[in-house]
Amino acid sequence: MKRDMEVIRKVLIAIEEQYVDVAIYNLEIDGLDMQTTAYHCKILHDGGYISDFGAQCADDELYSFGVSSLTWQGHEFLDAIRDETIWKKTKSTIAKKGLPLVIDVVKDVASAIIGEMTKAAITGA
Repeated sequence: MKRDMEVIRKVLIAIEEQYVDVAIYNLEIDGLDMQTTAYHCKILHDGGYISDFGAQCADDELYSFGVSSLTWQGHEFLDAIRDETIWKKTKSTIAKKGLPLVIDVVKDVASAIIGEMTKAAITGA
């Protein structure tokens, strides 16, 4: 399965919205099947963006999975890409410049866009 940054963003938003104080089991996201959601949760956990992930399989198929909260790093990344306008500008900039759509590049570009917006807000330009 391929990593999909749109799915990554949806998963982070869903976990932030749904997590209270215990694991979320079989996180449901509109338009995504359980295997896609679980895979992206697993790789987010592997990358340090989700604090816990576990899966149960039966007969060589995913039976259920659970995730825990976002980590500090997960919250920081989500805060950079949460806003729809920033997210669209980030993806557009990455595509125009021919950059790879990887987390570090997404984070850097989104942070640069936020920096420009901050500077404009401060200077009134």
